[in-house]
Amino acid sequence: MTYLHPLAFLLGLEGVALLRATAGDEGLDRSFVAARIAEVRRLLDEAAPSLGEGVERGSLATVDGYATWAETYDQPGNPLIDVEEPVVRKILGGLPPGRALDAACGTGRYAEWLAGRGHRVTGVDTSPEMLGRARAKVPGGDFLLGDLRALPVSESAFDVVVCGLALAHVAELPEVLAEFARVLRPGGHLVVSDIHLLSLYLGGVAHAAGPDGRVGMLPAYRRGAAAYLGSALPAGFRVRGCAEPGWPSSEDAGGPQARRWCPEAADVAYIGTPAVIIWHFTLDG
Repeated sequence: MTYLHPLAFLLGLEGVALLRATAGDEGLDRSFVAARIAEVRRLLDEAAPSLGEGVERGSLATVDGYATWAETYDQPGNPLIDVEEPVVRKILGGLPPGRALDAACGTGRYAEWLAGRGHRVTGVDTSPEMLGRARAKVPGGDFLLGDLRALPVSESAFDVVVCGLALAHVAELPEVLAEFARVLRPGGHLVVSDIHLLSLYLGGVAHAAGPDGRVGMLPAYRRGAAAYLGSALPAGFRVRGCAEPGWPSSEDAGGPQARRWCPEAADVAYIGTPAVIIWHFTLDG
């Protein structure tokens, strides 16, 4: 069980802001530090009574969480997708049309985009509900129920594999990268995006309601760059590029309580901090 307390989260944002000031970040001077310390006192004295008690959250299987999300996942306003998608599309847009696999395709956001650019697309996902949405978006695509660790497709079948914001849910990263290598042709391209380690520590672990209506936390494995490289290179991949786009300025940074009680600390904690990590690999010929 994970214990989530709103006051603890806000104090954590203040702590991150103070650590950045201690590290010498530009503009975070003596007056900034004094303001943060005063704000911590205000949080403890004024905010604490109104924030209420924390809640305990158990774990939730990915397939159960995404079954609930299928109806709303495509609605605009997902800030992680807003940061991730332009970078991934720029990479994919530079590749010639071919056979493309959208691995952990969800509702088919990349399958649809690739199909619109002349690719023959296949999508694989563990969620029947998500696959139903993807099939409706891309009637000419081939969408299969399957696991990233054992993709239900043939060897060397694809020119491009894209996997968007999914690998943090999977424990067995080397197995998944080996599967991507198996299904790509030699010289093929792999584009992977994932929530950044630092975003997870800023409260980015996904929550969803399960079949019984109770909210749980989806798996979220914390990985630095070495973990991706340590799985990709032995599988035969070469690095073409890596990007870590940061969180932009936003009126919503940190959520409504942070905007009310400590907006400056939230801005310092989030703005410019890497939101996602994006890899572009090619498979050795």
